Amino acid sequence: MSAVNETKAPLLIELGTEELPPKALKKLSAAFTQGIVDGLKKAGFEINEAESFAAPRRLAVLIPAVAGSEPDRDIERKGPSLKAAYDEDGNPSKAVMGFARSCGVEVADLQQQETGKGTWLVFKASEKGKSLADLIEDIINQALSRLPIPKRMRWGNKTAEFVRPVHWLLLMHGDAVIDAEIMGLKSSARTYGHRFHAPAAITLATATDYQQKLATQGYVLASFAERKAHIKQQVITTGKQLGGEAVLDEALLDEVCALNEWPVAVAGEFEEIYLEVPAQALIKTMQDNQKYFPVIDRDGHLKNCFITISNIDSKSPEKVKQGNERVVRPRLADAKFFWEQDLKQPLESFNTALEKVVFQKKLGTIADKTRRVTALSEKIAAQLNANVDYVKRAALLSKCDLMTDMVAEFASLQGVMGKCYAQQAGEAEEVSLALDEQYKPRGASDDTAATTTGQILSLSDKLDTLVGIFAIGQKPTGEKDPYALRRASLGILRTIIERQLDLDLKELISYSAELLQHKVDASSVEQEVFVYIIERLRAYYLDRNVSADVFDAVSALSP
Repeated sequence: MSAVNETKAPLLIELGTEELPPKALKKLSAAFTQGIVDGLKKAGFEINEAESFAAPRRLAVLIPAVAGSEPDRDIERKGPSLKAAYDEDGNPSKAVMGFARSCGVEVADLQQQETGKGTWLVFKASEKGKSLADLIEDIINQALSRLPIPKRMRWGNKTAEFVRPVHWLLLMHGDAVIDAEIMGLKSSARTYGHRFHAPAAITLATATDYQQKLATQGYVLASFAERKAHIKQQVITTGKQLGGEAVLDEALLDEVCALNEWPVAVAGEFEEIYLEVPAQALIKTMQDNQKYFPVIDRDGHLKNCFITISNIDSKSPEKVKQGNERVVRPRLADAKFFWEQDLKQPLESFNTALEKVVFQKKLGTIADKTRRVTALSEKIAAQLNANVDYVKRAALLSKCDLMTDMVAEFASLQGVMGKCYAQQAGEAEEVSLALDEQYKPRGASDDTAATTTGQILSLSDKLDTLVGIFAIGQKPTGEKDPYALRRASLGILRTIIERQLDLDLKELISYSAELLQHKVDASSVEQEVFVYIIERLRAYYLDRNVSADVFDAVSALSP
């Protein structure tokens, strides 16, 4: 193996593994690259840019220009004063002899330095920077140790631990291999391509050959961003070929990208009878269970087809298509079965089961919560001159879908399925829509509830949770927010502001605390809840270019 380059050259590090967890791949890649860059910078290397590569079986980073060694540095150590360095006869004192010894020189080699407080002896020297080859192994180990891995594993008879078994280490500086050993693996210039298309080793002549060689010889698109863009374009094109438009979900695109090295889009179909089930349920099962991209027509209705991404360029794509069609049918059949079973009883009848489902042991069951939300909703409805009958009906049905088979299978469909079941039962449209809108806004990019009934239900549900959780002493701390109280607070503020609702937030908090009195004393946290909600308002206005000074000035008046 040749020695490391002394001049600046591209540095390439690749760790080859078993298939990495798809939902964690982007985060692992970003952390690995940042760890390498931070380690090099800490050692004194000048790093201006770095490129990450992440695929199911590899984490890699390429830094275009890295010096062969860290820069030399000047060392200066201050010793004893000149007076303390010598006795009356001019002999060196023990203090200066000890200082010189610690510097590895003789007393005569020390220099004098004039200061405002007198003359001092100092040691000055130039220390040659360590080579990249001497430093890189420790830098890589440090980066790997800091990766966000909740649980590490061991494999075979090795003592090394990682998120998945590690099989090869590629480490090059320009055209030279840097000798190193990571997790029991010796470094080399070899990488490996696609598990089936190109399983043999691929030897690189230089670090910059990495991406191109993997693509042309290894059937691997190593860049996560490039691979994702390639998948997205294939899905869009295939959707058009199917006479519709593919439903693109960013999280699903990321996950599918993390599952494939050589993505190839394949279209499939399923029987039209399954379209009798609400589209949201079919879309959810295709996305969550099968990692498929559903297709809708020009009117936004779901078509009986899907797009999957295969990790192989098959010689028999028809067989890949048939295989995917075969495995999706049981999933769709399950969704159809859940839908039909849930419709066999009125939505309201599921309320009985809520009496046995605990919301929080100190705050009671979900049925208890529903009763509190109903009372708070009626109060808000009266203040807004809203249709109280609609509000009471929506509050009564608000949590019923939690006990349905469909939501038991797909928890994220809560509210969505409540709306579908209510519409199927002939409930008033505003009541049906409110069952879904109670969870709005579901995120920063989501709209607030559009109907008045939905707005009222959303406010009541969120306020009850906030006041109750604060009352039992479980308010968010640091990064931990298990009841999503930050999101609930912002949801309350956005609903009141964006829908221009004339409501007194302090009064509503107080009434919510009163409704909890049979479970817990919440009166002492009313002001704390109010302050917590208003604190979320700061970020809301900063995002809308209202300065912090203006916000603080208004907030100080406690309007």
